[in-house]
Amino acid sequence: MRMGRIRNCSDRGSHQARGFSLLEMVIVIALIIVLASISFISMVPVMKQQRVTNAYNTTLAAMRQARDNAIAQRTSYSVTFSSAATPSTITVGPTLASGFQGQQGTVIFQLPTDVSFLAAGPVSSTPTPDGYGTGSNAIDFGYTANGVGTGGQTVVYFCPDGSAQDAENGSGNCAGSADGGVVYISRSGDILSSRAISLWGSTGRMRGWRLYPQTGGGYQWVRQ
Repeated sequence: MRMGRIRNCSDRGSHQARGFSLLEMVIVIALIIVLASISFISMVPVMKQQRVTNAYNTTLAAMRQARDNAIAQRTSYSVTFSSAATPSTITVGPTLASGFQGQQGTVIFQLPTDVSFLAAGPVSSTPTPDGYGTGSNAIDFGYTANGVGTGGQTVVYFCPDGSAQDAENGSGNCAGSADGGVVYISRSGDILSSRAISLWGSTGRMRGWRLYPQTGGGYQWVRQ
């Protein structure tokens, strides 16, 4: 009889020893929350930079799509950049009613809401991508070979020969001057997030750029 009671007490003791106490569970949950918070904070800059990269890729893809469509459909395509509202947008569409039957309609691309067409302050004192303009205009197309254009234009036209032209002699008629320029992409208040895309009008060639700090001070644009 006594042995039975001893065994029962031993069983109850081992049963009580199993599992976690409330205090232990609270400590574990607190550690998980702290580690998750640290991980999230460390990821915030990465996520912000990724949104700038997405905006850059979206802009480049929109310009390339317009050029490819112009060549394939034997008509002109316009690319209109706008930063008047949030989000910044890029509108791509055929300029003329005539052209290849079944041509695609207008497409609007949007940048992430915290990224826009923006030329940050120090950019104006830095040599600009491919030497276009002064860096004072975020959307800066309209530099023509014959000197008619003075920059600051927000619309560019891609032609069937792959070139980019301005609206001289009529929008989208592709009878004017080759139109070059640059567009800047950035997060407000984050100078090192600055990206740019330059366009050579005569060939329609596009180049990507990123702003980096220089040793000894200042910044420079580096091709991507």
